[in-house]
Amino acid sequence: MKPAGCYWVYILQCNNNAYYTGYTTDLSRRYQEHLNGSAKCKYTRSFKPLRIAQSWQVNGDKASAMQIELFIKKMIRKEKEKLIVNPLILTQYFPQIIISI
Repeated sequence: MKPAGCYWVYILQCNNNAYYTGYTTDLSRRYQEHLNGSAKCKYTRSFKPLRIAQSWQVNGDKASAMQIELFIKKMIRKEKEKLIVNPLILTQYFPQIIISI
C-alpha cells in the first residue's frame, strides 16, 4: 500500500535508445502497463521499454510530480544521462524527492 501523497517520477530506456519520462502512483504497475502496451502511452507501444533507467519517489501532490516530470522532459539527452547516473542532482531543484537506490 502506498503512502498518501506518494508519487513516482521515472525515466525508461526504450528499445530505440530514447528515454521516456512519466509519473505514477504505482511504479511496478505502470512499468508493466508500458511493457504490455496497455498503458495510455502511444510512445511505449511503439518503442518498448527495456528498463527503468531511474526513478524518484516524490512526497507531495500530483502537481509536484507533474512539475518534476516536465522538468526532466525539457532536458537534453546528455542532461538526462547525467541525471540517470547521479539521481541526487534532482534533489537540488526538488527537495521533496526521496532517492530510492
